[in-house]
Amino acid sequence: MTDPQIQVTLPDPALAAAVLEIETHVASLGWDQPARMYALVGTQRLVESEPELAASMGLDQSAAMGSLTPVEQERLPVDQPLEQVLESIVWPERVDGCAVALERLVLPPGSDAELPEDPTEAGEFARNHPLRQEVRLVAGVTRTGSTYCALRLRAHDDQQSVVDGTDLVPGLIALLSSTFDDEETQ
Repeated sequence: MTDPQIQVTLPDPALAAAVLEIETHVASLGWDQPARMYALVGTQRLVESEPELAASMGLDQSAAMGSLTPVEQERLPVDQPLEQVLESIVWPERVDGCAVALERLVLPPGSDAELPEDPTEAGEFARNHPLRQEVRLVAGVTRTGSTYCALRLRAHDDQQSVVDGTDLVPGLIALLSSTFDDEETQ
């Protein structure tokens, strides 16, 4: 018997495919990469509105139905926290979703109590922690509210070890979703 209080969110297949495509692409570039931002555009819209670009990407009408195409954006500023950058982004209507790929250090449970308040000291603490894990995250959202994430540990750097799901990094998902809020609310 299923508990009526438990809600299962099924992933949007187009978003899941786009997030996993981004993760595979970024993984092919190796580790120690800067954060990357992607607009997700309905492939059919891209084929219809930008036929030359679509053709150069190998996209045609048969590839267009029900899929999203990741379009990498300009480099994100390295002198600002990602959270601050995302707060300043508002996507035009023709963008159906967005995704970000980034690398982070993850500390074991219970480490929060030891984390210094100062951001510089906290970064140094994380970099030197003997049980830290380096991870690559790719999180994506759509304008309609779908979410999907992929996570790869540097210690298990192979395609079969990528963990994926709809809510692996809720804080990042919330920030990405806020980039689709109406301008009046920002």
